Amino acid sequence: MFNQRKSRSIAAILAFSGTLTISGLHKFYLGQPLWGILYVLLSWTPIPKVASAIEGVWYLAQDEEAFDRNFNLGKSAVKSFKQTGQQVSSVAEALRELDSLRQDGLISEYEFEQKRRQLLDEIS
Repeated sequence: MFNQRKSRSIAAILAFSGTLTISGLHKFYLGQPLWGILYVLLSWTPIPKVASAIEGVWYLAQDEEAFDRNFNLGKSAVKSFKQTGQQVSSVAEALRELDSLRQDGLISEYEFEQKRRQLLDEIS
């Protein structure tokens, strides 16, 4: 759960549910357990309920990019997919050029294999 991408709408739903039930569930979801515990400990006061409502509005007011920056280590699902696709394309092109150099006899089989491994390591 901690490494998975957090959803803005789920965080908002959990925050709003904190105004009616247990406050702080959204903090646990977003990987902020100390804040979640604080909300639960203060649940006998209205403070966590008001804070949860404000945070729910804040989550919805943010666009996906801002939410990702704040709660997903800046990793957008769309951006990371695009970046991976672009990276694979550039590595594939580099491998084609490298193979061409090998076929032309400009680099040895050993050099080709070393560079090929380096390029493939960039993707993973």
